[in-house]
Amino acid sequence: MKTVAMIPARLGSKRVPKKNVRLLDGIPMISYIIRATKAAGCFDEIYVNSESDLIGEIAMNEGVEFFKRDSSLSTDSATNDDFALDFMEKVECDTLVQVLATSPFLTPKEIKEFTEEYTGTDAKTLISVNDQKIECIYGNETINFNKLEQTPPSQLLTPVQSYACGLMAWDTESFKNNMQKYGCAYHGGDQKINYYTLKGLSTVDVDTEDDFQLAELIAEYLRTKENNVQPPKYYGDKERIEVDVPDILVKDGVEENDLHDCNKLVVNLDEILSSNDETKSWSKRLVNTENNSATLIHQQPGEGNREHYHPSWNEWWYIVQGEWDWMIEGEVTRVKQGDVVFIPKQKVHKITAAGDKPAVRLAVSREDVAHIYKIGDE
Repeated sequence: MKTVAMIPARLGSKRVPKKNVRLLDGIPMISYIIRATKAAGCFDEIYVNSESDLIGEIAMNEGVEFFKRDSSLSTDSATNDDFALDFMEKVECDTLVQVLATSPFLTPKEIKEFTEEYTGTDAKTLISVNDQKIECIYGNETINFNKLEQTPPSQLLTPVQSYACGLMAWDTESFKNNMQKYGCAYHGGDQKINYYTLKGLSTVDVDTEDDFQLAELIAEYLRTKENNVQPPKYYGDKERIEVDVPDILVKDGVEENDLHDCNKLVVNLDEILSSNDETKSWSKRLVNTENNSATLIHQQPGEGNREHYHPSWNEWWYIVQGEWDWMIEGEVTRVKQGDVVFIPKQKVHKITAAGDKPAVRLAVSREDVAHIYKIGDE
């Protein structure tokens, strides 16, 4: 029995133009599902099915086969039935598992379990679904609850299943027979059909621009979560989160803050220092992008910041002028002009201008980084 995976992907998507080749956290979206399908390790062959040579190039770079369909099968009017039947007639297989590129967070484990569940039964079609344990209505009629009775807790409701679509499996002969008899086979026709429940992020389907923006955030989260796992925080905990940088600077004693006129191609630190009053505490932001910021901070002896830590962001400082006492996890180090200080995320730290002269540091971090303070120190 030959089991083949097919990943359909056309270039001419309308609601999200070229979504299959659009970079999702730096990687073409289709590459996510190609890699997951390969890692599942349960297919005799894997094909990307597309009319686009560009998508074909990605497929070959990822180490899978490219099936180039006719452009007529990539129009808005072409159906899944149409291009699946075309594929089955040209590529020999007993079972075809369709894996959608628009479900980029399907895992290799789920793809393998789905395929094994199909091959382990006598069903001719297996459809991935999403269980909805919530009161549902169709055509003004209730589906899984009685409106004349008190609603039970949601976990006790009979789930209503909706198509997840990310994974479909068909017996190719049954598919062809259904196409011949009914002109459609996607839903299983008159043969035995089973359903496989997907959960969590695997049910994400990228169909709109909002979907893509959400997927971008999910992809970044999945890439970084192993390094950013934090215990949950609750209202009433003995810690406080602050992210408003101007307010943070004022609380740290820096009352004159120029945080807007930044991102100039070239700036001169000596000119900035000489143009500001050395008897006052001030800050001047030099760079502010989506990835990082750099802020020059001038403070008087004895001034500094409050003891805090950053839960998910490393930062570093360049000492431009003077000396600072740097406390990291209770250990104090004296740093001076020319030193670079690195602060790992989750490390409690505090800095205080030392000596009898003002001190200046260049803080390199990001504008929206969370500062965590103990209540009473904020």
